[in-house]
Amino acid sequence: MGLTELQEIRRSLHQIPELGFEEVKTQQFLLDRIEELKTDRVSVRTWKTGVLVHVAGTSPEKTIGFRSDMDGLPITEETGYDFQSSHEGRMHACGHDFHMTIALGVLKRVIDQPVADHVVFIFQPAEEGPGGALPMLHSEVFRQWKPDVIFALHIAPELPTGSVSCKEGLLFANTSELFLDFQGKGGHAAYPHLTKDMTVAASNFIVQMQQIVSRGIDPVESAVVTVGKMESGFVQNAIAETARLEGTIRALDPSSIHTVKQKLERLIRGFEHSYDCTIDVDYGANYYQVYNDHEMAGLFKEAAEDAGIDFRQASAAMTGEDFGYMLKEIPGFMFWLGVQSDYGLHSAKLNPNEEALQVGVEAVSSMIQHLSN
Repeated sequence: MGLTELQEIRRSLHQIPELGFEEVKTQQFLLDRIEELKTDRVSVRTWKTGVLVHVAGTSPEKTIGFRSDMDGLPITEETGYDFQSSHEGRMHACGHDFHMTIALGVLKRVIDQPVADHVVFIFQPAEEGPGGALPMLHSEVFRQWKPDVIFALHIAPELPTGSVSCKEGLLFANTSELFLDFQGKGGHAAYPHLTKDMTVAASNFIVQMQQIVSRGIDPVESAVVTVGKMESGFVQNAIAETARLEGTIRALDPSSIHTVKQKLERLIRGFEHSYDCTIDVDYGANYYQVYNDHEMAGLFKEAAEDAGIDFRQASAAMTGEDFGYMLKEIPGFMFWLGVQSDYGLHSAKLNPNEEALQVGVEAVSSMIQHLSN
């Protein structure tokens, strides 16, 4: 599959981004393209809005898994592409259109150039939320085709096109979503003494939260608590009765996530007394760390260099990925694919270089060959 065909697939997928477990059009697009590639060695099954494709090996001793995520983000696109999202308020701003396209390209390669072992391609929904990896991992269809080893990729806008990056051990952090709802008593701006102002409460809470990491976590451990969204009030001359904070907790050590939550809940109890309000907390989706198998990460370096691809040593990042749940149960790894974009992940202007599609196909195909030797 050449670059032109890969671009056509990526651009078609880019136009139909869908949120987690809503990937109906995306699933059908994948099924249609897979049907065009099918031979008697290929079997296809679905799970919710996901797709699994099994390609039989010529003399199998194990099953190799390659996972691609499918969902988009609730972001209004600002790329200016002539193939930009046709779904208002939805965008493939994390590169999952790239991931799926590369998986289809590798699928064709494995069909045309059979390898000894079985290969299963896993198109997983809901990576961005609420989290599709864990329930998919526990599904009957996955269990029947469960890989012995598994790997995945993620685009890296900051890396040059033509490069890949990986490391042994911890690559991505443990993460938890964070939602806080404040309930007080609203009223007229001229009578603050008769109200319980949740704009003030939530604002002070954000400031106090910053000390959870700086004074509650061992300095040699890495953790972060970020509030990315705050909502309160409806009009300039009324005191807000409610407020909502939305954020994220991230840590390189799973125990640090637990510590942050404990301290956060103590802070909540104190604020409820201090501001005479109630605060409800919801941790949303929680993702386990991405920990790369040492042997497989080392083999990938060899596979990338054998394919003539520029390999770069990665560093651990506070990025979150639910692929970590699969790696917790199955030996494997994740790697970064350089796409050299002016804008980063989750940006409304993310513009990855499409030449990286071919690089991704070569990197993944080379790794499958090395695993199946």
